[in-house]
Amino acid sequence: MKFSTAFLLLATTTTITGFTLPAATTHSTTTKLSVSQSSKTSNKDLAKDFDETSPEDVTPSSSGGAKVGQAEVVLVGCGAPNRGMGWYHAVQMLEGRCPSASLDYIIEPWFLGPGSTGPGGPEFAEWADSSTSKYGTKFITSVADLPTPEQPRVALISGRTADNPRLFKECIDAKCSTVILEKPGAPTVAELQLMKDQAEEAGVGVLMGYNKNVCKYVRKTREFAETIPGSHVTFVSNNAYENTPESLGECFERNAEGMLKNMAIHELALLVSFYDVSVENIESVEADKEFSSMQTLPGPSGKEFTDFDKIKFTIKTKTGKEVSVAADRCGGTDSFATVTDTDGKEVFRYWMPDDEDKATVQTLQAKYPTAMPYFFTQDPDYVTVKERVAKHTVTGEEAEGVATIGVAVETLRVAEYLTPLLMEQLK
Repeated sequence: MKFSTAFLLLATTTTITGFTLPAATTHSTTTKLSVSQSSKTSNKDLAKDFDETSPEDVTPSSSGGAKVGQAEVVLVGCGAPNRGMGWYHAVQMLEGRCPSASLDYIIEPWFLGPGSTGPGGPEFAEWADSSTSKYGTKFITSVADLPTPEQPRVALISGRTADNPRLFKECIDAKCSTVILEKPGAPTVAELQLMKDQAEEAGVGVLMGYNKNVCKYVRKTREFAETIPGSHVTFVSNNAYENTPESLGECFERNAEGMLKNMAIHELALLVSFYDVSVENIESVEADKEFSSMQTLPGPSGKEFTDFDKIKFTIKTKTGKEVSVAADRCGGTDSFATVTDTDGKEVFRYWMPDDEDKATVQTLQAKYPTAMPYFFTQDPDYVTVKERVAKHTVTGEEAEGVATIGVAVETLRVAEYLTPLLMEQLK
C-alpha cells in the first residue's frame, strides 16, 4: 500500500485563477508516521515511511480524530443548530460527506459561554453532547485552546465578518495549513489585504467559501454562453425575506456591511473570477432603475440603515466583456442565470437547484425541517468546496474552481467601488 502522494504537498504550490497558493504544511504526529516540519525532510524519506505503513497504523480510534489522508478540520464559529451556516458545515462533515475532512474541533465561544442559557443555548448544548458522543468531536471556546495538530489542519472560519481578522491571525498561530474564509472575508479591503499578507508570510493557504464558483448552474451557463457569439449572461440571486419594513430593517442591521458585501458578493466573485472584472478594468456600470430599490429603514436597535433591498446592474469592462447581476432580498429561495442573444432574447436559463438536485433538497428538508431553506439549495456546492480544500491541504492537489484570497480581495474592492456609484444612480 502506497500513501506517499499525500506528502508531496511539502514541495508543491497551486495556482488558481492567477493566484498562487503557498504549499500546505504538515505538522508533527504522535504516531510512528510523525513528520517533522523541517525543510530538510525529503519526499523520498516520507515515501519510505508510507510504504512501510500497515492498515492498523491508520485506523482511527473510537474517540474520533483525523486519520492519515484526512485534514484535521477546526470549525471556528458554529452558530445555533438549524440557523447558523457554521452548524450546517459541521453537519455535512460529521455525516461523512467530505471524506478528506475530519471535523475534530468546534470553537463556539457564545453558546459555550454567555449564550448558553439564552435563546438557542439549550439546543446547542444538546447537539454538542450528541456530536461528542457519536463522533468524538471536541467543543471548545477559543482557538488558543487547540492542541498541536496531528494531521494537516484546516480552519473553517464561519463567524461574524467583524471578528474574522482576529480569528484568522489566531488560526495561523494555531499552525493551520489552510484557512477557509466565509464571505466576504473581512469588513474592509485593507483588513483583508493584511490577512492575505499575514498568510503569505506564514506559508498558509487561504481559500474562500464562494460556493457559487463551483456551482453546476454557473458552469452550465458559462458553457452555453460560449456557444452563442455575442451572448450576454445575467446572474440572479434571491433571498426569502418578508417584504416588510420590519423584516428588511432587521436584515439591513444584521448585514450592515451592505448587500454588495453580503448577499451579492458571491456574484461579484463570479465576475472577478470569470469575466475579467476588477476596479481598474471596469469601463462602466449602469443600474437598472426599473428593477432596483434602495431603502432607509430602522433595525431592531432603532438605528437606521440604508441599503438595497434589490439591485440589478450591468458592468462593461475595458477588455470588451459585459455581464449583469440581479439580487433581490425578497425574491425567493432559488438562484439562476440566463443567457440572451444579440437581440436581447433569452435563449437559456439554468436554475439552482435543478430538477436533479430538487430531490436532495426535499430529503434534507424532511430531515431538518426547521433549518434555513438556503442550506439545502446550495448543499452540494458547500460539500464540494470543503472536500476540495481538505484534499488540497492533504495532497497538494489543486482545489479546482475554489476562489483564493486574492480573488476575495479584488471582489471586496469591486463591492466597495460599486456601492456608492449604484446608490448615487438610484437617488
